[in-house]
Amino acid sequence: MQQHRIVVLGAGYTGAIAAGRLARRLHREDVTITLVNAEPDFVERVRMHQLAAGQDLRPRPFGEMFAGTGVELRLAKVTGVDVDRRSVTVHRTDGTGRAEELPYDTLVYALGSGWNDQGVPGTAEHAEQLASRPGALRLRERLAGLAAGAPVVVVGGGLTGVEAATEIAEARPDLDVALVARAGLGDWLSPKGRGHLRKVFGRLGITAHEHAVVTAVGSDHVSTAGGGTIPAAVTVWTTGFAVHPIARATTLEVTGSGQIVVDRTMRSVSHPDVYAIGDAAMVTGPGDKPLRMSCASGVPTAWQAADAIAARLTGGKLPKVPIRYFNQCVSLGRREGLIQYVTADDRPVRAALTGRLAALYKELVCKGAAWGVANPTMGLPARRHRVAHRPAQTPSPAEATA
Repeated sequence: MQQHRIVVLGAGYTGAIAAGRLARRLHREDVTITLVNAEPDFVERVRMHQLAAGQDLRPRPFGEMFAGTGVELRLAKVTGVDVDRRSVTVHRTDGTGRAEELPYDTLVYALGSGWNDQGVPGTAEHAEQLASRPGALRLRERLAGLAAGAPVVVVGGGLTGVEAATEIAEARPDLDVALVARAGLGDWLSPKGRGHLRKVFGRLGITAHEHAVVTAVGSDHVSTAGGGTIPAAVTVWTTGFAVHPIARATTLEVTGSGQIVVDRTMRSVSHPDVYAIGDAAMVTGPGDKPLRMSCASGVPTAWQAADAIAARLTGGKLPKVPIRYFNQCVSLGRREGLIQYVTADDRPVRAALTGRLAALYKELVCKGAAWGVANPTMGLPARRHRVAHRPAQTPSPAEATA
């Protein structure tokens, strides 16, 4: 009997965790699990500000992570998805450049997101980004080449912007670091959280331009609404993320931003053999509020999708665990941190953990997330169930027309 073919696109936090969890839940005799990723090792995206600031990160090769799990790693770039023919087109990145078509019975779409220049003139040409390892390495090189006193401007007052500004300022106290925020500095935090953030900014000598909107980026400055300019030898752009464009080019139902619309089990509402997780999915949490793009949101969606796929294939019980928030973890350099406790729907409460203890807490969170990826089949009971439903016994439309 033909094995049920599961293809997972993307090996970030969500894709890698989903692949490992599926391998833990299902018998190898019944399924094949193919994990497609362009790079051979895992990228700790939550540490890209550290990489840019000159720190070296521990390598985590996928070959070692998935050895003996039954997950097949395919080093390739995804160039097309045909959800009606149930096939994925990829180009190998192992040096051959060969194009391949991968038929699937169940697809897990975890291609994530990249930086979003928001259409601001000059951003694509002159700004640096932290949404990818190549971007972080380019920024690292540019920062290393700056002389003392050079101005660095971080645009964006959210988590990524705050972490980038503080990391750079701590690593390079000789630079003139500034952050431009559309609203007030840390306005998404509690009063205690905001007070601590301002204290750290003051200690690190970071200038905060609050309630400022950047309208253009030049080679040596940024322009703001009202005609002002801020000198910038390097501009770091952190104003949000844009999802991978491939989903929008398919017949999947997507939102205006290109996120795939899913149900509570991360299953596409238009194509039941497709699951979307992480930044690629439009997921609602408590109060039907969309989850923000983050590792904290993405990892639970990977658990949910993997468990739902296993349940549907084996006749098990569908997961009904709600996805909710507990805190926002912010690193403020290597010695300071901020843990803002939040409601289930991500609104700040009064309580916040600050200082060195918060920095250690955040570091444990980052290490725990990486451990979950590096040990994909550990931490779960060994309960591999037999597949009861095998739609793979009929050829996919792609195979039928081949």
